Amino acid sequence: MKLELIGHDEKYAVEQSLLTLFPDERPVYGPITDEDASAARITLTEDADSVCVTTELRCGGKAAADCYSYPLSGTDYEKEGQRRHALGLSFFRAAKEVLGVTPAWGSLTGVRPSKVAVSLLREGKAPAAVLTELEEVYSVTPQRARLALEAAETGLRVQNDLKPNDISLYVGIPFCPTRCAYCSFVAQSVEKSFALVEPYLAALFDEIEQAGAMVRSLGLHIKSFYMGGGTPTTLTAEQMDRLLTRLERSFDFTSLAESTIEAGRPDTIDPEKLAVLRAHGVTRVSVNPQTMEDRVLAAIGRRHTADDIRRAMREVMAAGFPHVNMDLIAGLPEDTPEGFRRSLDEVLSMGADNITVHTLSLKKGSRITLEGSRIPSADEVAEMLDYADPTLRKHGFEPYYLYRQKYMSGSFENVGWTRPGGEGLYNIYIMEELHSILSLGAGGSTKMVGSGLIRRAFNAKYPREYIDLAEKRSANLAAFADFYREPEEHT
Repeated sequence: MKLELIGHDEKYAVEQSLLTLFPDERPVYGPITDEDASAARITLTEDADSVCVTTELRCGGKAAADCYSYPLSGTDYEKEGQRRHALGLSFFRAAKEVLGVTPAWGSLTGVRPSKVAVSLLREGKAPAAVLTELEEVYSVTPQRARLALEAAETGLRVQNDLKPNDISLYVGIPFCPTRCAYCSFVAQSVEKSFALVEPYLAALFDEIEQAGAMVRSLGLHIKSFYMGGGTPTTLTAEQMDRLLTRLERSFDFTSLAESTIEAGRPDTIDPEKLAVLRAHGVTRVSVNPQTMEDRVLAAIGRRHTADDIRRAMREVMAAGFPHVNMDLIAGLPEDTPEGFRRSLDEVLSMGADNITVHTLSLKKGSRITLEGSRIPSADEVAEMLDYADPTLRKHGFEPYYLYRQKYMSGSFENVGWTRPGGEGLYNIYIMEELHSILSLGAGGSTKMVGSGLIRRAFNAKYPREYIDLAEKRSANLAAFADFYREPEEHT
């Protein structure tokens, strides 16, 4: 779509709306001509008190125009957000006329759809007023508005329990038994990179020792610990024992509220590994079947069956972890609404107190995208999610965090559901950006949060690079230390 921006250069706000509302279009910038069949001219004007955005849009033989005004107030940073709000809403309202449909999340395009609800609650608005504004101003459906409000309320409640020096710790294990068709992560198949596992652990142990010393010197406290990947339980029981032992020696975990390990793939789970996790005080494991349909498992490249998932869950439940999570994905290749319903119903019978329902994200670099695999339509995905919400609520689950990704089927959402008292704190901390996350290992993305400022530092993506680039690992830790040693720069 040809985009002509007049009076501003807010490409990000416009592109977010474009990709959400017109997923098959890509932005091209320049003056619009009569020959441009797909185009939008977005004009911004403002005075001291308000901003006005006019959008003239045409696509698919239809055309529409919209003018939206919004008051300007507060700091320069706040005014910048108000301009983006006006740009997004004006583009959305014109697009809605052209498309003739309203997406489930209305004009909200960001990763964190609960962000608006959080802001409104902090302003002192009652929950009912928040729902009304989400539905009437942002055109969010009642079901999604309720999800956003519930996630916002949980985040604010959890935030009240945090102390200024609390942080979370993430450790990444970038190895899996095989690569799933929907995956675009840096995780490598151990069958192709087995020789890298031990060198990777050696490099990781070095980073853990440096990070532990830094955290102690800064007087920080680890509130939650999360080991993800990849699939951490790709490691042997002995390797996992060494890794957890090194972490316990390097960090003070006396303030730890939860310890989570992604067991993930059932073909990596056995009683010996589970015993190691329990011996080290792990409080939560995640078993991620994604589906209980054998033909769908085969389509996404899993080398296990639904029976393997059933066996793994029996072993996990027998091990006695306080909390167990299971993941499902709506919209996987070869799945159907009926198949998704069967999967959810069976997962509900297995005893997990956390169930995360993802929507398939068609990520660049995934095999699904590269091979053009057939996937369920947006309407079929909507049917899957419309079954999940009331069914989970009926079984005593409540939503506690949610987020969105680019290129999601139907522009829907990922939602974490829990029975009361089973919230995964790490998920809330990272999604609501409540405090810093120190990330170790390949692909680690450290997020530094303080005084309204967020900074990031990234480790090397691939195991080989991570092993070789010791200086980069040290530089990222130094950036984290500087962030806490120079707080005056964060205001």
